[in-house]
Amino acid sequence: MIRTKPISGELLALKNQIEKYAIDYGLDFFPQVFEVCDYDTINILAAQGGFPTRYPHWKFGMDYDQLSKGYAYGLQKIYEMVINTNPCYAYLLQANNWVDQKIVMAHVYAHNDFFKNNAWFSHTNRNMMDVMANHGTKIRRYMDRYGADAVESFIDKVLSLENLLDINELFETSALKRSRKELVDQEKVESEDDGYLNDDRSAALKSFMRTKARATKKDEPKEEVDEAVSAERRHVSTKDVLGYLIQNAPIEGWQADIIGILREEAYYFLPQRMTKIMNEGWASYWHSTIMTQRALDASEIIDFADKHAGVMHMSKQNINPYKVGIELMRDIEYRWNRGMFGKDYNECPSMKDKIEWDTKLGKGREKIFEVRKSHNDISFIDEFLTPDFCERQQLFTYKYNARSGRFEIDTKDFNAIKQKLLSQLTNFGQPIIEVEDGNYMNRKELLLNHVHYGIDLDVNFANETLRNLFAIWRRPVNLKTKYEDKEVIFHFDGKEFKPQG
Repeated sequence: MIRTKPISGELLALKNQIEKYAIDYGLDFFPQVFEVCDYDTINILAAQGGFPTRYPHWKFGMDYDQLSKGYAYGLQKIYEMVINTNPCYAYLLQANNWVDQKIVMAHVYAHNDFFKNNAWFSHTNRNMMDVMANHGTKIRRYMDRYGADAVESFIDKVLSLENLLDINELFETSALKRSRKELVDQEKVESEDDGYLNDDRSAALKSFMRTKARATKKDEPKEEVDEAVSAERRHVSTKDVLGYLIQNAPIEGWQADIIGILREEAYYFLPQRMTKIMNEGWASYWHSTIMTQRALDASEIIDFADKHAGVMHMSKQNINPYKVGIELMRDIEYRWNRGMFGKDYNECPSMKDKIEWDTKLGKGREKIFEVRKSHNDISFIDEFLTPDFCERQQLFTYKYNARSGRFEIDTKDFNAIKQKLLSQLTNFGQPIIEVEDGNYMNRKELLLNHVHYGIDLDVNFANETLRNLFAIWRRPVNLKTKYEDKEVIFHFDGKEFKPQG
């Protein structure tokens, strides 16, 4: 179905050349595989998150339609796609000119290096090509067994909750290590006999079944089991809402399996969402460095400058992660080369001395490799964004003036700019929700808590989300938040959404 083919001839020679440059600069990456495809194929891949085979769902078709129209109307163009796997797969657009292919390859090798070395990716599954295909097979089987409409409707409800994750789950605990071993063992089983013939249950479903077994294996009266389960549900505090639903919601095995599948995929993509500015900044820094210092011919300089400037353009409405990321990387390199950090520099009273400050430290390149290894976007911005940087890059906060019909500068205050950036990055600008009680008011109702950081919830979104959650929990659901500076609990009982009195 996916029309891709391995690179050969001049492209393969170029790949070997760019790879040598990347190694010379100290980049450390997984084996890199490039394939070429036409624009329709790259649209299909992009709509499916970069993976050739996914589970069937209408949203992939919708995303494909939007991408295709954007290309047809000249609004957007995808030059490449790179996937966090080992080996690392990347897709080149067949219609790219020679300079484009050089830029893309250099860009891809830096992404590959980032995937391999950044701490937030350290426990992601590098075998997701096979895992995604397995997920698609399982969900198709559930559709055959329970009906496509029923399965797709359930997927819709789960997808509305897929952002309710806990970033701490990205790092190994003893429980996660056990779970990972079970997953590896399960994948080994599923790889035999053409998949699934020995055991059709995923690790998520097995976990769900073990939990149910624990609640019933003892020779206790049903009332005592229920009481124990109720006590276990109470006073929890977890942001991993999907994980909680797998273990505690009164759902069928196939539904628990689907939640587990979508949860696993959501956690796979989570580090990429958390490091968008850093990842694109790192890749842009290195494609710029490799191109300008090693790979460009003299006749290609103008073409490269035009393409690079297009990628770096930043509007007043949105932050361009490529631009902010690359400029911050360059600023860190410059400051650490000249020793422009630390107590002496920060407490220097003379602006002239600060501008001319240069201890000949020469640690800039070493520092950006260190930053690449340990930070995510929030810590990156919080630690390295400076007033001087904002002034040089003309980073201001804007607001729309309805009278003039234009976006105008709202403030140049550094703290306001930094705070707005950090608030946009915290949970990707989405509300932070955690499970607080699985037996609220001793009625087996679910209570969620909105961790309020000064921005009220959109009530319409809250309404729709609670409706989807009710369909999974099958009991009334509640959401505690602040609204207009007052604590309020929204309640949905299957019929009516309303604040509790």
